Amino acid sequence: MTHEEYVQAAEYWKKNAGVKMEPRQLKTLAEEYILANNTCALATGTGDWVRCTPIEYSYHDGAFWMFTEGGEKFIGLEKNDNVSLAIFDRYTGFGNIKGMQIQGKATVVEPFSEEYVSAAEYKKIPLEALKKLPSPMHLLKVRPVRLSFLNSDFRKNGAASRQELVF
Repeated sequence: MTHEEYVQAAEYWKKNAGVKMEPRQLKTLAEEYILANNTCALATGTGDWVRCTPIEYSYHDGAFWMFTEGGEKFIGLEKNDNVSLAIFDRYTGFGNIKGMQIQGKATVVEPFSEEYVSAAEYKKIPLEALKKLPSPMHLLKVRPVRLSFLNSDFRKNGAASRQELVF
């Protein structure tokens, strides 16, 4: 492909956006979908290093929270706080697509800080159990910046199946 063809492909949804939903309604529907799930693919990267990790999350206080032992996702996180999350349903046909891509800013929460303790309580993880581990569990916090929500059901109400929300 030529550079122009890559640009054209990248801008496809911008040129074919369709009918946009009202932002508050979209945010409500997006949060319902986020809360109805608990696993995402978390992509981190730096330079030519990219890692995509399936990971459990909770969503509250306007952020995604992920407890993790560690792993190669931290190679990217050390140098780049920009991350991407993907949440999606199993594909069953073109007329029944649901999935979401989220761009966000990640931070590593200090172990046993107020925010860390609060997230553990939300997940019902006993603090004493976390303190007994040989090394503390890391806690990632991802604040969404932008999301793309693909949902075939949006068409039933006259809206485009792909919607964008900027936080």
